[in-house]
Amino acid sequence: MSSIEVEDANELFQAQAHLYKHVLSYMSSIFLKCAVELGIPDIIHKRGRPVTLPELVSALEFQPNKRNCLRRIMRLLDHSGFFSTTKVHNSREEENEAYALTSASKLLLKDKPYCLSPFVLLVTDAAFITPGHYLSRWLRGNELPDPFVTGHGINIWGYAEQNHEFNNLFNQGLASDSQMAKLIIKDCKHIFDGLSSLVEVGGGTGSFARIISEAFPSIKCSVLELPHVIADLPETDNLKFIAGDMNQSIPSADAFLFKLIFHDYDDEVCLKLLKNCREAVASSDGREKVIIVDIVVNEKKDKPEITEAKLLYDALMMTCVPGIERSEKEWERKGYSSMLVSLATK
Repeated sequence: MSSIEVEDANELFQAQAHLYKHVLSYMSSIFLKCAVELGIPDIIHKRGRPVTLPELVSALEFQPNKRNCLRRIMRLLDHSGFFSTTKVHNSREEENEAYALTSASKLLLKDKPYCLSPFVLLVTDAAFITPGHYLSRWLRGNELPDPFVTGHGINIWGYAEQNHEFNNLFNQGLASDSQMAKLIIKDCKHIFDGLSSLVEVGGGTGSFARIISEAFPSIKCSVLELPHVIADLPETDNLKFIAGDMNQSIPSADAFLFKLIFHDYDDEVCLKLLKNCREAVASSDGREKVIIVDIVVNEKKDKPEITEAKLLYDALMMTCVPGIERSEKEWERKGYSSMLVSLATK
């Protein structure tokens, strides 16, 4: 075999490895979901030190014949950066391998205010995965709005309303994402200065609005959501829940907050929501504003891992809702800037 043929063969084998890595990458998600369901990060955290495989097996009360399966799960999650391995010695001075937490697995600890375990369980749920199997069929058709409807026969909002367990999972997953705001909310004082009232539009169970209400108690916060989402949720002096449909109307306030709402919808719906805000502005003294917390795709500025995360989120939006993760140029050219200026100068 010539050197050229060897070089070509090596390139093809590298391409094969790349291909297999991506078509099998869903196994990383499955193993991560398994680790969350088993509570492995919490077991390691409670020990306060790296934990060996036999200790994990004992803590999980597995049968001994499952030990090797757990080792293989931990091996992949270690390779993926969710755990790290280190060498420890037992009482007989025997060296063993032990698993420690990483920054990523610390985000899965149930006793932390920024635990993302519910989000992991949400996006790995079969309801979210199934639509992907219908993507090519949906692309060839012209009658259904998104692959979720193609796969489930109903859109995601109707599915959540009809499936109590999924509705809870959905709300818990998005609420866990909102908890990350606790890490930065005090640095956002300039955004909320001068506001006396705020409506979080489509705010789910109110996790984000609750964080704002606690950080800025002078602001009267309200959450506009569908009735089945906010039923029986506790209120406080400066956090109220309003049952309604944001597509129909939005309650009056100084400010309107949209957290990960616009990426669920196409431009036509999003601009309609901004028009509803314009009609609901409580005053015209310069305090009124729209606060949009959403993803902006920027492949030139962001690190590759951040870009990949955003593009994967965009894929999720395409398969599960008729939404999109927009670039900065898309935000600008679709009419959002002019609508926001129009609202501010009403």
